[in-house]
Amino acid sequence: MQANGYATRIALVATLGGLLFGYDTAVISGAIGALEANFIAPQGLSETARNSLTGFTVSSALIGCILGGIVAGWVADHWGRRRGLIVAAVLFLICSIGSAYPELGLGVSGPDALTPFNVYRVIGGIGVGIASMLSPLYIAEVAPREKRGQLVSYNQMAIVLGIFGVYFVNYAIARGGDQTWLYSHGWRYMFLSEAVPSLAFLVFLFSVPETPRYLVMKGRDAEAKILLDRIEGPAASNGVLTDIRGSLVQHSDKLLSYGWLVVIAGILLSVFQQTIGINAVLYYAPLMFQNMGWSGDVAFLQTAIVGAANVLFTIVAIFTVDRWGRKPLMLWGAALMAAAMLALGFMFASNTLGSAALFVVIAYIAGFAFSWGPVTWVLLSEMFPNAIKGKAMGVAVAAQWIANLIVSWSFKVLDGNSELNALFNHGFCYWMYGAMSILAGLFVWKYVPETKGRSLEEMERLWKRA
Repeated sequence: MQANGYATRIALVATLGGLLFGYDTAVISGAIGALEANFIAPQGLSETARNSLTGFTVSSALIGCILGGIVAGWVADHWGRRRGLIVAAVLFLICSIGSAYPELGLGVSGPDALTPFNVYRVIGGIGVGIASMLSPLYIAEVAPREKRGQLVSYNQMAIVLGIFGVYFVNYAIARGGDQTWLYSHGWRYMFLSEAVPSLAFLVFLFSVPETPRYLVMKGRDAEAKILLDRIEGPAASNGVLTDIRGSLVQHSDKLLSYGWLVVIAGILLSVFQQTIGINAVLYYAPLMFQNMGWSGDVAFLQTAIVGAANVLFTIVAIFTVDRWGRKPLMLWGAALMAAAMLALGFMFASNTLGSAALFVVIAYIAGFAFSWGPVTWVLLSEMFPNAIKGKAMGVAVAAQWIANLIVSWSFKVLDGNSELNALFNHGFCYWMYGAMSILAGLFVWKYVPETKGRSLEEMERLWKRA
């Protein structure tokens, strides 16, 4: 019990990377109007060009996330899990200050400041991309087998707490003045607020160790044994250390050492997590509620309600993922999300919105929060054999961010298209996400293995048999 307590404490530090992941990606939801007014509207662009530039600005951080995901595997294997997270924390800090004051030291203003703003968002996105891979990887590698699913799910809880928290921060800042003040100063404080958790993450990382599996990779077995004594207990640590050694040295560490199937399964798992539309809903939640007829503070408040549902049902995942298994949660979640998105699309198309639409959005968020939100990261941290874990997770995470970029950018273009809205009244995108939820469920049912109760070392035997 004492060993598990230590594992939980160091895992919680790593979850701050998840919190900043959520905070950084969602903070822009409260500033979209100000960014359009200050940087985009003065350019006098056409409807399509304006929507495309807004979509790019909202999703520019995702370009950095892709880059961060691509390099995360290399960083994990060469710099280590802990030092990689330190790099991510520094990048978060730079982004928070730079995106709040993109003109600082550059002598630009107005629309010309949009370019440095997006550059700073890309820098923060690199931090998100690195942390999105390294935080769950770190947790999985320090967690005892019987608590691994729960502890990795804490990372998703941290992500949704970051999203939930920044919704309230944005709401509080928005109420600090009128729209003129929000567009001139308030939006800057939204981005600057990220500096507080970024600095806390950086400081706390200096108090945690490297993971035992990375230490063994680098030949530091004595240090790994001391750490495993604290995590697993002295009685079990020798056996765990032997398993780690075997999994790391018996096979080639090339990405395709276990064939294409495991790599493709990881990539598709990541892609489906995004193409079901979750980040279109989260990034553009205030806009979605404005399309439903709510406006101003009410739209911000509805967004906060969505964030609360995200937190509540992520707690459900934490307490069920190790009891019910990974696949059942993923299948039930896909079914609920498909039903909710299809229903929301019909509500928009038939213009029968209101409280029922809010209920459907909450049902969708609930379906994601107890399944594809946390459990995708559990599966990604567990399903790859140790010898290819860093590379394979890096590829899967990069694919996830590419899909996120496409979904986030395209939503603004599709949802703002006059012709589509004349036909479907903003319902088209939600039908599309419902269809993808159905495909996601079928994919998990057919191709994704159950990893509950299996050690990380057992996964190499599972995929060797495949």
